[in-house]
Amino acid sequence: MKDIIVRDLSKSFGDQTVLDHLSLLFPVGEITCVQGPSGCGKTTLLRILAGLEQPSGGQVLNIPEKIAFVFQENRLCEDFGAVSNLRLVLPEKRSKETILQHLQEIGLSDDLKKPVKEFSGGMKRRVAIARAVCFDADLLILDEPFKGLDEKLRQDVMNYVKKYSAGKTVICVTHDSGEASYLGSSVIDLAEAMRHVSA
Repeated sequence: MKDIIVRDLSKSFGDQTVLDHLSLLFPVGEITCVQGPSGCGKTTLLRILAGLEQPSGGQVLNIPEKIAFVFQENRLCEDFGAVSNLRLVLPEKRSKETILQHLQEIGLSDDLKKPVKEFSGGMKRRVAIARAVCFDADLLILDEPFKGLDEKLRQDVMNYVKKYSAGKTVICVTHDSGEASYLGSSVIDLAEAMRHVSA
């Protein structure tokens, strides 16, 4: 595993330039939070890092093969329960006991018989986070993962993410400086990074 290097990265959609000659470094084994105003390219950057979008120019180096992604949308199978939603993406070696432990730690052990379509928004969010964390990837990408969680739940879920991502590379988009501070992360202001380049 090496530091992830973003070198002279650009991305345009038609006539709209979203990322413009951006260069960044994400230290291996650490949490980095990406901040900036809406529309500055945060989600586009994450999608390029995950290989879901191709850059218009520049390159990204040292992306590991095993990536987990929590999107802004939960992307769950609504008719399935929480356990089944995790099982869908996890290797067979992951036991049901391990899955149940993760769901318990994230506060969902009382709702395992319900389909997730009956869950509240905050409960669905926790299933999506547990699914990504339990995948045990080398790179964990989180796009506003704690949005919609109340303060106590948010702290519990951040503790869960910190516990299971220790030693892994985590890239997290958040609008909340308090979340970045609690996670003990370094912070990249994406808009500022691009202003610095253009200057």
